[in-house]
Amino acid sequence: MSKVRLFAKIRFLAAALVTSFVTPQPATAQDYPTRPITLVVPYSAGGGNDAMARVVADRMSKTLGQQIVIENRGGAGGSIATRQVAKAAPDGYTLGLGGTGTLAIDPTLYPNAGYDPRKDFAPVGLIATSPLVILVHPSLPARNVRELIALAKAQPGKLNYASAGSGSGIHLGTVLFAAMAGIELTHIPYKGTGPALNDLLGGHIQLIFGSAPSTIPLVYGNRLRAIAVTTTKRSAALPDLPTVAEAGVPGYEVVLWYGVLGPKGLPKNIVARWNTEIRKATKLPDMKERLASEGFDIDDSPPEVFQAVLKRDVEKWAKVVKEAKVKVE
Repeated sequence: MSKVRLFAKIRFLAAALVTSFVTPQPATAQDYPTRPITLVVPYSAGGGNDAMARVVADRMSKTLGQQIVIENRGGAGGSIATRQVAKAAPDGYTLGLGGTGTLAIDPTLYPNAGYDPRKDFAPVGLIATSPLVILVHPSLPARNVRELIALAKAQPGKLNYASAGSGSGIHLGTVLFAAMAGIELTHIPYKGTGPALNDLLGGHIQLIFGSAPSTIPLVYGNRLRAIAVTTTKRSAALPDLPTVAEAGVPGYEVVLWYGVLGPKGLPKNIVARWNTEIRKATKLPDMKERLASEGFDIDDSPPEVFQAVLKRDVEKWAKVVKEAKVKVE
């Protein structure tokens, strides 16, 4: 080999070596994570999404060996923060908590949501589901679903129900119930679950389809009357409550689900690491107990199931939004 060719080869190898140092290498399951991870919650503190995120962050921080920082970003029904997750770098250091509202409802409700949940994310895995709980003020003469329907039919539009905002899962779950039961209820939107529950406690409104984590303490304290849950199976946290389907509206089902997802392009090894650790965590007795106490039922399904749930529920809630002509201000 001539000296010219030898020197050229040396220069090539040297350049390749330098490039290997300055070019970011893909994260591997072994070296990830090396710094704190941000878990974006698309709502303000409080409520089911925030409660779920804090359970996940507490456990996964220990499992992954790095702090998981909760970042609450409210606005536009959670679509602003969810859009930011979609646009984040796919390096595993910005993930989001996704739920029924932000992923299945918002894309239809907000024409400019800025993301397609079926295409713009890498589902990591589901964690748990929870029902809505139908709560009525103790002064309302309705002790079960059939009595509530009869009362609403006798007084069309006179019963007021609260929600955490127009287009929220609480709102649309009630819209679907009213449509299937053939009744007319009046919607009173609030800026969050807390203010809505306060007005229900004060007797200013008559009922709410509340998220389980927010409402269970009020049920246990006998401050409000719970008459049913919205899932097809009874809730482990409220086993004596019938489902809406068995209590008078066959076929009715509303499930709030919660899962972790990242931006499209998230490396498969990071997805697999998170999913594996989530599934390990949900099998631990203390995790099961904590989730159950918050009103959650574990559903640690893998990414492909999460993707199927997304597709199914986007179609379901798009139909409800369009048929009910739900608008957000």
